[in-house]
Amino acid sequence: PLSDEIEIERAAMGLEPRSRAKLAQRLLASLDSLSEAEVEALWAEEAERRNADLDDGSEAPRPAPDVFRDVRAQLK
Repeated sequence: PLSDEIEIERAAMGLEPRSRAKLAQRLLASLDSLSEAEVEALWAEEAERRNADLDDGSEAPRPAPDVFRDVRAQLK
């Protein structure tokens, strides 16, 4: 449940930076072991969430050139 995630996040944020970095590495590495079906399901879930945000007005669409410009600026 969400409350468990919040509690875990709070505990993780209370760790020393080195411990947080190690935890982050292990968490990211754990995603590499997901099956293709699991990855596809996660992407489908994310697409549905984003679509719902657009439908309910909590997010506004952005032109692709604006998005690419912002990403390029962040990568510099």
